[in-house]
Amino acid sequence: MASVRIAGCTGALVAGGKATRMGGLPKGLLRVDGEPIAARALRLFRALFDDAFVVANDAAPYAALGARVIPDALPGKGAPSGVHAALAAASTEWVFTAACDMPFLAEAPIAFLAGLRAGAPAVVVRWGGRLQPLHALWSRACVPVLEAELRAGDPSLQGLARRVGARIVEEADWRAVDPLGRAFENANTPEDAARLGLSR
Repeated sequence: MASVRIAGCTGALVAGGKATRMGGLPKGLLRVDGEPIAARALRLFRALFDDAFVVANDAAPYAALGARVIPDALPGKGAPSGVHAALAAASTEWVFTAACDMPFLAEAPIAFLAGLRAGAPAVVVRWGGRLQPLHALWSRACVPVLEAELRAGDPSLQGLARRVGARIVEEADWRAVDPLGRAFENANTPEDAARLGLSR
């Protein structure tokens, strides 16, 4: 059980990809320490937040996890669609988003981000010179911008973070809670899964 509760926030696990590089296996069902990544993430979200759900256009792989599954409202746009769907579906002002293939989500880094929400429309870390907008906090104030950009084209999530004026947490500050950037590890390929110690 988490030692903190983050009020006014929903945890959303973004699981929209087709996992073609994983041979079609939903990446959220890869196992870390014998437990599906998605199950581990949802358990953490339920301990930390007011609500938790999965964003996916195919609910079937996640049915056994007992979570609501929200489809994209504007499908076909990848991760930006997932963040938009999460914000549109949430009953809270804030949403913490994470990719379904991030095996090392942890309480302390998430709580650190949550502590930086005041006065910001979103809170995103810059790690390795790149923004990490799928392990980030987004407020419902971002919805109009995300919706307009998605309807107009195929924006990147990094671009959207800049467009909404997200508060950027620099790497030097992030290292205080996550020295190796483990929070941002994800499994896109079988090689990634092997490197991270994940199993099918």
